[in-house]
Amino acid sequence: MGIDISIGWLTIIMFGSLIVLLMAGLPLAFVTGGLACVFLFVLGDAQALNIVPSRIFPLMTNYQLSAIPLFIFMAAMLERAGIINEMFDVIYKVLGALKGGLASATIIASTILAAMVGVIGAAVVTMGIIALPAMLRRKYDPKIAMGSIMAGGTLGILIPPSILAIIYAVVAEQSVGELFIGAVFPGLLLSGMYILYVTVRSYINPDLGPPIPVEERVSNREKVALLSRMSAPISLIVIVLGVIFTGVATPVEAAGIGTFGAFIVAAIHRKLDWQTVREACLTTLKASAMVIWIMFGATIFVGLYVLEGGQQFVQELLRGTGLGPWGILIVMQIVLIILGMFLDWVGILLLCVPIFVPIIKALGAAAFGFDSNEDLVLWFGVLYLVNMQMSFLSPPFGYALFYLRGVAPDWIPMGDIFRSALPFLLIQVIGLALCMIFPEIITALPRAVYG
Repeated sequence: MGIDISIGWLTIIMFGSLIVLLMAGLPLAFVTGGLACVFLFVLGDAQALNIVPSRIFPLMTNYQLSAIPLFIFMAAMLERAGIINEMFDVIYKVLGALKGGLASATIIASTILAAMVGVIGAAVVTMGIIALPAMLRRKYDPKIAMGSIMAGGTLGILIPPSILAIIYAVVAEQSVGELFIGAVFPGLLLSGMYILYVTVRSYINPDLGPPIPVEERVSNREKVALLSRMSAPISLIVIVLGVIFTGVATPVEAAGIGTFGAFIVAAIHRKLDWQTVREACLTTLKASAMVIWIMFGATIFVGLYVLEGGQQFVQELLRGTGLGPWGILIVMQIVLIILGMFLDWVGILLLCVPIFVPIIKALGAAAFGFDSNEDLVLWFGVLYLVNMQMSFLSPPFGYALFYLRGVAPDWIPMGDIFRSALPFLLIQVIGLALCMIFPEIITALPRAVYG
């Protein structure tokens, strides 16, 4: 027989050891999975180890998860085909004459890129390589330049086809299509708020984001010709998201269409060769394996915690605070923000969502002014996605900060990269608050599509 230990102490020991090992620099996938196996053996017996295959097998056979490698491959193909460079070039020439136009172009390009790429790292690194030198050459303030790249890059976690939304839907047993549709308006709202901030700052102080010189600007006719060059990748996005939103295809089928379309777009741009396909396959293999291993490790860890009565413990803890439903929701959002400073987004999802979603359901739709539980769960799911954007910008371990550090010039100190993220972090907090106060931002579009 295993050791008997109270759930309170178990919570402290399990999550304490998790944080210590992660801060020691060990990979999340092996820390969660390894710790879970150790605790299973300590708390139970050899029989308790049966939880390992019983938690992993449903993930291995889950049809919806096959969308992940397909969307990553589609993104990798488009990136290798040079579409992203071309897209920034087009938007840069169209908006360059405006003050702060290049920073706005970066955010718009990142928004379109988010609809192609479900993964964050690719967007921040790519825009850092393309847009940052262009803005610094034009005497942009480095903080505005870096902030707009990082903030724009995080939109990939929210705007469909987001990989995080797919995993969330699987864990919370929700419709991927509904989550995708619910995330569209919040994604565009945040993108618009970033552009507004950059533009207002640049018009108040033109030195922060000067327009490009008159001799480098292009005529309206040239702008139209430039935009026509982007028709193939934009059509691909419209088709992929269109078939999901109209219900013609499931997200997995849409990912298949997108992958096939990426080959066609690469061929149109004369970049379809063996080297491109090979590199895209390797990128897909690495990114998918990382996500799936983290899922395996974390699902065993959370499975054990729930089995030991963790879910009831957290519920009683939140009820014991004496807070109402809104208070509990705000506490959950704060917990997610704090975890976002230290943990990986997939890890946070698999550690928190299986515990938080049942609590939200137990509070009931009426407590938040909803007619149905479906609306409530959808709203909470998209709030979670909006919140996770912050984890990429929040010091000390925000991933976007380090992705940008890898491609930024050496003369820019890490402190400046941290400071450049703060105004955009504040905008994300405002965006999250707006989505909480006005749930229609999330629920209006799914209602219109699904009725």
